[in-house]
Formats: sequence, structure tokens, C-alpha cells
Amino acid sequence: MSTAYSTAYAETLDPPRSSPDLDVRDLEKRMRLMRIITRLIAISDLGSRDIARRAGLPVQKVSDLLAGRLEHLNIDELNVLRRTLELEVP
Repeated sequence: MSTAYSTAYAETLDPPRSSPDLDVRDLEKRMRLMRIITRLIAISDLGSRDIARRAGLPVQKVSDLLAGRLEHLNIDELNVLRRTLELEVP
């Protein structure tokens, strides 16, 4: 068996783990925003449904954020959540 064949075969069995649309800088921005937003959520008196309604996003997006699933939210959605919460927190 040639090395080229075994490498190609191995790639079909074990696909790359990183998502091609998430680069490191984008992921770092998302993580920073996630930390800020989760702190704002912690000090607010709002529930997930209220936050989602005020931000104009589905409740599932807020749930995904709180569960740490950053790949489900883009930068724009995170910024909308941040602005919404900054208006609500005294």
C-alpha cells in the first residue's frame, strides 16, 4: 500500500476537526464577546426569553451562547446581544 493512498484513506476516516469558516481571530473575537455577554446576563434580571425577544433573536441562540456553542452565532448576533444587555444593565 502506498503512502499517498493510506493518507487519503485516513483523511476520509478522520476529517479535519476545525471548521474552515472559523479562523483564530474570529474565534477570539467571539470568545471575548461571549465572556462579556455572559457577565452582563449574570448581573441582569432578565431571563433568556426576555433577552432573545429584546435582541430580536431566537431563544435558541441565547441558549447556544450560554452553552458555549459559539459556532451557532456570528459576530453580528453577538454584538446585538451585547448592545441589548448594555442598555438593560444599570
